[in-house]
Amino acid sequence: MKKLKVAFVCVHNSCRSQMAEALGKLLASDVFESYSAGTELRPQINQDAVRIIKELYGINMNETQKSKLLADIPEVDVVVTMGCNVNCPHLPCIHREDWGLNDPSGKSDDEFIKTAKMIEEKIMNLKNRILEGKIL
Repeated sequence: MKKLKVAFVCVHNSCRSQMAEALGKLLASDVFESYSAGTELRPQINQDAVRIIKELYGINMNETQKSKLLADIPEVDVVVTMGCNVNCPHLPCIHREDWGLNDPSGKSDDEFIKTAKMIEEKIMNLKNRILEGKIL
């Protein structure tokens, strides 16, 4: 089975979409390739997100990822918007969904942990739906 390419998209590509890319690579790389991108760049990934993902999952996003624009990633099969409350530019795909996640930026560690755990759950759900042939 050809691995699908999944893009996690948000405005700044600095927090939720970066967390999703990291967790997608950790938890579902056997089923899909994970990318993240945004419509605007930030000079660095949200450092609270970096710290929480490192604490919870042992991934240092500062070493493995950077902020990217939509044009910086390959063509993808699945687009997941994080809940940006904006219309993302058209990105061709065979499946699109919105996860409706609130941005934890500027909030407590508990909010970042809650967001990370919700992303983990949604990554596993997406992985299972792909394996079951519900997305193709």
